[in-house]
Amino acid sequence: MKAPDVRYADNAGVSIAYQVFGSGPRDLLFVCGTMSHLDLWWTDPQATGMLERLGSFSRVILFDKPGTGLSDPIPAAPTMEQRTADLVAVLDAVGSERAAVLGYSEGGLPSIVLAATQPHRVDALILLDTWAALDWYPDFDVSADEMAQAWAIIDAACAHWGEGILASAMAPTWAADPDRAWVLPAIERACMSPGMARSVLQGYHGFDVRAAAAAVHVPTLVLHVEEDRVIPVSGARDLAGRIEGARLVVLPGQDHMVWIGNDKAVPDAIEEFLTGQPHGPHDDDRVLTTIVFTDIVDSTRQLAAAGDAAWLARLDDHDRRMDDLLVRFGGQAIKHTGDGRFVHFARPARAVRFAVEMVDEARSCGLEIRVGLHTGECESTRDGDLIGLAVNVAARIASTAEPGEVLVSSTVKDLVLGSGLDFSSRGEHELKGAPDTWWLHRCEGDRPGPLLASGYETDVREPLTADELVVTSGPTRRRA
Repeated sequence: MKAPDVRYADNAGVSIAYQVFGSGPRDLLFVCGTMSHLDLWWTDPQATGMLERLGSFSRVILFDKPGTGLSDPIPAAPTMEQRTADLVAVLDAVGSERAAVLGYSEGGLPSIVLAATQPHRVDALILLDTWAALDWYPDFDVSADEMAQAWAIIDAACAHWGEGILASAMAPTWAADPDRAWVLPAIERACMSPGMARSVLQGYHGFDVRAAAAAVHVPTLVLHVEEDRVIPVSGARDLAGRIEGARLVVLPGQDHMVWIGNDKAVPDAIEEFLTGQPHGPHDDDRVLTTIVFTDIVDSTRQLAAAGDAAWLARLDDHDRRMDDLLVRFGGQAIKHTGDGRFVHFARPARAVRFAVEMVDEARSCGLEIRVGLHTGECESTRDGDLIGLAVNVAARIASTAEPGEVLVSSTVKDLVLGSGLDFSSRGEHELKGAPDTWWLHRCEGDRPGPLLASGYETDVREPLTADELVVTSGPTRRRA
C-alpha cells in the first residue's frame, strides 16, 4: 500500500499532521502515544501490514500529536485537556462526527477522557497497551515497584534521548537483533528533539484518568501484551476493572511496539470487537469455480536429457500455448506449481475442453502432462490466490491422473451433463487430505451437443463449417 497523503488539522493555531486510509464502514481514530511519525509507519512491513488490516474494516484516521513527528513543535508538554482537544480537532478536520477510538500507549489516556466527556463522538473504545495513570496511587493495581521501573526507563531516556533507550524498552525483540537494533535510536530522533522529549515525558507526571475511566459507558476493549516492559499488564487489568463492561484480552509477547509479533493479532481482535465477526473468510470472499491443475510428467529426466537451455525453451513454449488457451477458453491463471500450473474457470465445460486441448498442445512441444479438475467453493485471498479444500482436491486428482489423462471429479462430470463431453469411470479413490472417497472420471472425448449444433454463441469450440452442417425442416444437425 502506498503511504497516504499527509494533511493538517488545526487546534488553537497548532498544525496536526494526519492521514486517512481504508474503506471500511466506520471511522477508527488511532491515537498514538509518546513517539509517532506518520512517515515512519509505512517504512516497516509489519507496521504497514497492521495498518492495512485496520483499514480493511474501517476508515482509519492516524495522526502525530503536537510536538512529535510531522506536527508542529510546541513550547511545552500538552495538558490532558489539550491532548483531548487535539482528538476533536482531527475528527472535525476529516468530517467524522462519531468514531471508534483506538488509544495506544499514552494515547489511551486522552481517548478515555474523550469517551467519558464527549460520548456522542465515540461509539467504541479500544485501549491498547495503556493504563489509567502515570504515577502510583494506593488504589492502583500496579505495584509501586512496577511504576518505579517504568519511570526509571523514562528518566534514562530523558537524559540520553536519541540513543534508543526508550525505543529499546518498547521493542526488546528488535533491540536483541543486530540487523534491527540500529534503527531504534533513529526512531527516537525522528519522532522528537531532545528538548521536546524531556518536556513531553516529564509532563506525564500528574496524568491521571481514573475518574474518567469510571465514567466511560461506551463498549470498551482493553488489549495488552503480556510481558510489556514499559507498561505492565497489571495496568491493563486495573484499567479494565475501572470501565463498565470492559473486555480484557491479553496478547502474547513482550514488545510495546505491538506490530512486532502482534501485527495480525491486534487488528484481528479489534475487528471482532467492532464488527462482531472474527477475522477470516466471510461468504463474500468465497467463489465457486472450476479448478484445474496441470503437471508435467517426468520433468527431471527430461531436463537432464535436454539440458538447461533447451528445457527452458520448451517450458516457455508450453506456457505460451497454455496462456493462449486460457484466453480462448476464458480461464484465469493463478500460479505456477513446480512442474505445473494452477488455473481456474467460471464454466466447468470450458475448463474440461481447455484441459483436453492442453494435453495435445503439450505434446506438440515435446511434453506429456496430466490434468486434474474439480469444481467447488474456494476462498479468494487479497493477493489473488485461491485456497480451500476444493483446491486441494483438484491437486490430488491431478496427481492421481496418468500421463496424458484428463481426470475430473463427479462434481465436474455432473455439471457438464449435456455438453457433449464423454467420460469413463476410473473408480473410487482416496485423496490424501480430503474426507471420504471420491469417484473420478476420465474425459474420453467431445461430441457436439445441441447448443453447438444450433450455433450457440458462447460455445468456445471452433464453429462448424458449411460442409459439416445440413439444413432440414428441423434443427440444424451434424452430418453422420
